[in-house]
Amino acid sequence: MDIGIYATEAAIERDHWWFAGRRLLLSQIIGEFSLPPGSSILDVGTGTGSNLRMLRELGFDRVLGLDRSREAARFCADKGLGPVELGDVQALPFPDRHFDLVLATDIIEHVDDDLLALRELRRVLKPRGHLLLTVPAFELLWGLQDEVGHHKRRYRLSDLLERIGDARLSPERHFYFNYLLFLPILVLRRLMRVLPLRVASEGEINAPWLNRILSRLFRLDVRTAPLVRPPFGVSALVVATPV
Repeated sequence: MDIGIYATEAAIERDHWWFAGRRLLLSQIIGEFSLPPGSSILDVGTGTGSNLRMLRELGFDRVLGLDRSREAARFCADKGLGPVELGDVQALPFPDRHFDLVLATDIIEHVDDDLLALRELRRVLKPRGHLLLTVPAFELLWGLQDEVGHHKRRYRLSDLLERIGDARLSPERHFYFNYLLFLPILVLRRLMRVLPLRVASEGEINAPWLNRILSRLFRLDVRTAPLVRPPFGVSALVVATPV
């Protein structure tokens, strides 16, 4: 990502509706795994530490972050959310069968070879470990955030599940989420193509009152999406295990 985006995320990730809502969703899913506090957990592409914050609040004490960016690692260290190692999801610097849980949230869309990345994620998982993966969904939603995030692609679940199978991972659960805001986000991104909005990131398009409204909507979304399993969403989530 652009360095300036890390600074924006570091400033907003604690309270911004998107980060807070995604942490709620991930914590719900992780709670179903019934992992002991001493489980070995890797957060790949940890960014400015949103997942590290969540995992610490859930009581896990063997959590490691990994990111390609020294800036991201520095932001995590400044907030006391480390440790974060430098590395690439396409060549993880860890031994085989090492982690009970691996999180890769909005990561594989950044790399040229997503199949290689998925194979690496599988390699470092213990035989009964879990991969918790999220990706941006639907190419028609391509917008500023994809460009500044240096995304290579957005996914449909059918294509993503095929890639996961090719990596010898077995999907246990999968669904789209952020479906309640799908249409407003689509309209906003289309408008941003023609309107002279000067923002470095969509995260800057916010205000306290708007954040409160979107937080309530997104909390409802992430609590219902696993049950409703809507046919569309801004993002997709997959839980998978090694074959």
